[in-house]
Amino acid sequence: MSGTTYHVPASGLGAGATSTVEAAKARTRLVAIDALRGLVMLFMLVDHVRETFFLHLQVTDPVDANTTDPGLFFTRLLSTFCAPTFVALTGLSAWLYGQSHTKAEVSEFLLKRGLFLLFLELTVVGFAWPTQPLIFPPPNFWLQVIWAIGVSMVALAALIHLPRIAQFAVGLAIVCLHNLLDPIQLTPESPWYNIWAMIHQRAVIDIGGGMIAKTTYPVLPWIGVILLGYACGPWFAKGSDPARRIRRLVIVGAALIVGFVAIRYLNFYGDKPWFDAGTPLRTTMSFLSLTKYPPSLLFLMPTVGTGCLLLALFEKYENSRVMPALALFGGAPMFFYIVHLYVLKGIYNIALHLYGPTKGTVFGVDNLATVWLWVAILIPVLYFPTRWFAQLKQRRRDIWWLKYL
Repeated sequence: MSGTTYHVPASGLGAGATSTVEAAKARTRLVAIDALRGLVMLFMLVDHVRETFFLHLQVTDPVDANTTDPGLFFTRLLSTFCAPTFVALTGLSAWLYGQSHTKAEVSEFLLKRGLFLLFLELTVVGFAWPTQPLIFPPPNFWLQVIWAIGVSMVALAALIHLPRIAQFAVGLAIVCLHNLLDPIQLTPESPWYNIWAMIHQRAVIDIGGGMIAKTTYPVLPWIGVILLGYACGPWFAKGSDPARRIRRLVIVGAALIVGFVAIRYLNFYGDKPWFDAGTPLRTTMSFLSLTKYPPSLLFLMPTVGTGCLLLALFEKYENSRVMPALALFGGAPMFFYIVHLYVLKGIYNIALHLYGPTKGTVFGVDNLATVWLWVAILIPVLYFPTRWFAQLKQRRRDIWWLKYL
C-alpha cells in the first residue's frame, strides 16, 4: 500500500548502455512486484466493501469459528494477505530504491515518507471511514495499516544501516519471538500504557477532550516484516538470475506454509489454540482463525509464505494478459487506497440517506453476495482513475511530490 518508488531509471542501470537482457529482467521484476501489490489491493477492496455494508456484523480478532458464517469467514480471510504483503513489499521496494540512491538518501526518503503516511492516517485517511463525521478534530483516530507502514518506514530508516546479517537476525527475532510479549497487558493507569498500546497491545488511548485513538495495528511485528523485506532485496538486484530468485521464493514460501501447518497443529505457540469445532468445516475455520492485531507468528507465516509463492508465479508468467492490469493497481497504491475509501464512504452515506438505518443505527445489507456484486462494479470504476494516476507518475518524474503517493 505504501507504493515506495523503486522504478530504476535507465541512467541508473550502469555506466554506458544497458543490455537488453538486463532491461528485460528489470521490467519483469517491476511487473511482478506491482502485480502482486495490485492483487492484494483488490483483496483489500473486498474487505472494505464488506466492512462498509456489514457494519452490523463485525468479526472478532481472531474470527470466532463457532459463530461466524463460513462465507463471511472466508471473505474476511482474503484480507489477511493484504497488510503482510504491503509491508514486506515496502521493505523490498526501499532496497530497490537504493539501487540508484545512496543509503543516506534512502534513509532520508523513508523517514520523510513514513512521517507523511502518519500525517495521512490522522487526516485524509482518518476521515474516510463510512461513519466518521467530517468534523475537526474527529472524535476517533484509528491507527491502522497506513499508520503501521509509516512507523515501520521510520524505523527502517535507521535499521537499514545495520549489516545485512543483523537485519535478518533482528527481523526474524521480532517476527518469531514477539508473541512471548503477549502476556504483558497494561492498564491505562500504567505510565507505559500509551506507548505499549502503540507497540504491541491493541487498545484504546484517551487523548482528552472527548477524543480517543484506537491502536488497531500495534507496530512491533510490522517492523520485523518490513526489515525482512528489505534484507531480501539483493535477491532482486540488477542482473540477478530470475530462475534462482524464483527458486528461492518458492523454497521460502513453501517452508513458511509447511512450518505454519506443523506449528499450528502442535498448538503450543504463536497464536490462540485451535479446537475441534464439531464439523470438519468449522474445525478448519478454527485452524485458520489467526490473530491479526498485532499479527501473530502464525498469522505472518502463511500470509508472507503465500506472498512469496505468488511473487514467484507472477514473475514466471509475467507475459500473462492479466499482469499489466494488476500492475496498474499496484503502481499507484496510495492513490487507489484513498480514492476507494472515499468512494465507499460516498456510497454508504447515499444509501443511508435514501434507505435510512436498516441494521440498528447503520445501513447494511442481508446478503454477502451484495458485497461481491459491489466489488465487481467497483473494480472497473476504480481502474480508470488509477491507471491515469499510475501513468502520470511514470510520465512526470519531475514532479517530486508524486513519489509520495
